[in-house]
Amino acid sequence: MQKVKDNKDYMLHGSVSGSIIKFAIPLFFGNLFQQLYNTADSLIVGNALGNRALAGVSATGMLIFLLVGFFQGIGIGAGVVISQFYGAGDKKNLSKAVHTQLVFSFFVGIFMTVFATWLSPWLLTLMDTPADVMPLAVEYIRFYFLGSVGLVMYNSCMGIMQAVGDSRHPLYYLIVSSVVNIALDVVFVVFLDFGVWSAALATAISQIVSVVLCMYKLMNTKESHRVTIKNLRIDWGMLWRILRVGLPTGVQNSIIAFANVIVQSNINHFGEMAISGCGAYSRLEGFAFLPIVSFTSAITTFVGQNIGAGQTKRVKKGAAFGVWCSIGMAEVVGILLWIFAPLLISAFTKEPDAIEQGVLKARTCGLFFCLLAASHALSAVLRGAGRSMVPMFTMLAFWCVVRVAFLEITVPLTDNIAFVNWVYPLTWGLSTIALVIYYIAVDWTRAAAVSGKKH
Repeated sequence: MQKVKDNKDYMLHGSVSGSIIKFAIPLFFGNLFQQLYNTADSLIVGNALGNRALAGVSATGMLIFLLVGFFQGIGIGAGVVISQFYGAGDKKNLSKAVHTQLVFSFFVGIFMTVFATWLSPWLLTLMDTPADVMPLAVEYIRFYFLGSVGLVMYNSCMGIMQAVGDSRHPLYYLIVSSVVNIALDVVFVVFLDFGVWSAALATAISQIVSVVLCMYKLMNTKESHRVTIKNLRIDWGMLWRILRVGLPTGVQNSIIAFANVIVQSNINHFGEMAISGCGAYSRLEGFAFLPIVSFTSAITTFVGQNIGAGQTKRVKKGAAFGVWCSIGMAEVVGILLWIFAPLLISAFTKEPDAIEQGVLKARTCGLFFCLLAASHALSAVLRGAGRSMVPMFTMLAFWCVVRVAFLEITVPLTDNIAFVNWVYPLTWGLSTIALVIYYIAVDWTRAAAVSGKKH
C-alpha cells in the first residue's frame, strides 16, 4: 500500500520524544484556551452576578459531562481509526472515516440539543440541586446546549486534524473562539446584565465560530483528509469500525460521569458554599491538568499512527516516554496547586466558607495528581492501540462502582464532605494499579492495527 505523503507524518519518523513534544505543545495551548473559555463563564458570573449565580453554573458541570462525554468518547474512537489509516497509508479508508464521522457528529449534535434541553431540569432535580440554585442552573444548561451541534462538530474536526498530526490549526481556532467567548461574556453579563443564561449563550456562539473555521480548513486542505461536500455521507461499515473503538470510551465516559453526578449530588447536600467552592476547584483542576491532557492526546495519536505503520518498537518507546512525562508533570502541578489553592480559589468567589471548601478539595486531591495522570496516560496508550475495552472496564470498576459505593457508605454515616473529596485519590490509585498490571502482563501492541499488519 502506498504511503501517505502528507507533511504531518513526523510522528512516524525521527526522535520519539521530539515527535510527541512537538505535537503536544500546540495541544497544550489549544486546551488552555478551551479551558479559558470554559472558565470565563464561572469567573465572570461569580464576580459580576454573585456566589449564587456561580453555584448555578457549577451545579451543571458534571451533568454537562454526562451528556457530552459519551459522544466525545466516540470521537476519540474516530481519531484512533483515522490515525491508524493515516499511519498505514490507506487514503481511501481515511477519507471514508473522516466524512462518516462528520455526518454522524452533525446528527448527534441535533439529538443532544433536543435531549439535553428536555431532560436536564429533571436530572438536576435528581442531583439534589438546592431550590435557590435550581432556576439558575436550568437557565444556564438550556442555553449551553443550544450550541450542541457546534460543540460536537468542533470536537470531531479537532479530532480529525489531530489524528493526522495537525495540532496547530485547532490551537488557532480555539484562540479565536476563546476571545469571542470572553468578549461576549463581558458584553452580555457585565455591560448588558443579561444574567446567567447569557454566559451559556456566549459559549454556544463561540463553539459555532470554531466549527466554521475548522470546516473551512478541512474543505480547503490539499492533504489526504480533505473534506468534500459530495463525499459527506455515512459509510455504515466505517461507522461500525469507529463505534467499535469509540463506544467503549463513550460508555466509560458516560458511566463515570454518572458516578460523578452522584458525587455532585453529595456535594449539593452540603449547600451553596460547598457547590461554589468545589466548582471553583473543578475549574482550577481543568487548568492544572492541561499538560497531562495534552500529553495523553499526543500519546494516543502517536501510538495509533505507529501501530498503523507496524512500528512496534517505536510504539513502546513512545508510550513509556509519554506515561512517565505525564506522571512527572502532574505531580509538579499538583504541588503548586496545593501551595497556591487559597489565592486561586478566591479568584472565583469572595465568600470565606466557599473558599474554605475549595481549598479543602484542592489540598486533598492535588498531591495525588500523579495517580490520575498514570491512569489517563496508560488508557491513552491502550486506546491508541485499539484496546479501548481495557480502560473502559477498569474505569467502570473503580471510578464508578467503587466511587459510588464508597460515598453511599461513608457520607450518610459521617455527614462529612471530606469523604467526598477523598473518593477521588482512592479510585485514581486503584485504577492505576489495575492498568499497570495489564500494561506489563499483556502484549497490547499485537494484532491491534486497523491495517492488519503483522508486528
